[in-house]
Amino acid sequence: MFKKSGSIYGLLFGFIAVFGAYSLEGGSFKALFLFPSMLVVFGGTFSATIIGVGFEKFKKILYLIRMAYFPPKYDIKQLIDGFVKISIKSRQEGILAIEGQLRRLIYPFPKKMMHFVMDGTDIDLLETLAMGEMKAMQGRHNSYISMFSKMGGYAPTMGIIGTVMGLIMTLANAGKDPNTLIHSIASAFIATLWGIFSANLLWLPIADKLKQCHLEEKYMMEVSLEGVMAIQGGEIPSIVKSRLMSLLPQKEQGTIGKL
Repeated sequence: MFKKSGSIYGLLFGFIAVFGAYSLEGGSFKALFLFPSMLVVFGGTFSATIIGVGFEKFKKILYLIRMAYFPPKYDIKQLIDGFVKISIKSRQEGILAIEGQLRRLIYPFPKKMMHFVMDGTDIDLLETLAMGEMKAMQGRHNSYISMFSKMGGYAPTMGIIGTVMGLIMTLANAGKDPNTLIHSIASAFIATLWGIFSANLLWLPIADKLKQCHLEEKYMMEVSLEGVMAIQGGEIPSIVKSRLMSLLPQKEQGTIGKL
């Protein structure tokens, strides 16, 4: 389930802080939103990214931005409660009787691991399968994080390119009306502004948010693996509960109900 993220407020505050300060200084928004400057920065950044990571990965950019600002929330306490209830069922009626209880695990990864347990997979192979999936997940996530980190590096450089292009045009028109030249110089630096702005308020924060999303999903998978291995090992429900609750922050360990 996706919930509204506080990151969106941070983004709005960033826009208000930068553009509000610009407005207070008497700046004109018409001068700020220059299409040629924005085309150089954003078009150049996207082009460099496509060259670097390929179009197949780049085309997921909108999905990844949505993921960063509206990340999925993992209810770890509900997941632990589900494992405890499944362990009770398993102790009472056997491992094959838990199939109807798997809905309690709420996420695909623990359900998949529990199906392996029901199929009789031994504990070493089960851990190998889980660690392999977690490693693949980490590699996939790191590639997306790296893409946005690269964009954060490309954008300021593209801004400088846009500024240099503007200054070249300004110098080419030297000798004309001084007011026109001053206006052209000011316009040339708009590209640098957009390059630095997009890097530090868009691309790099998104990379950081995706890192956080990765850590939260990894945490869910680690808790799930502990629960699956505890049930596979035939541990009693109270031990399953204690084993999983130890993975929670100290202040949250007493918030799950008694057996």
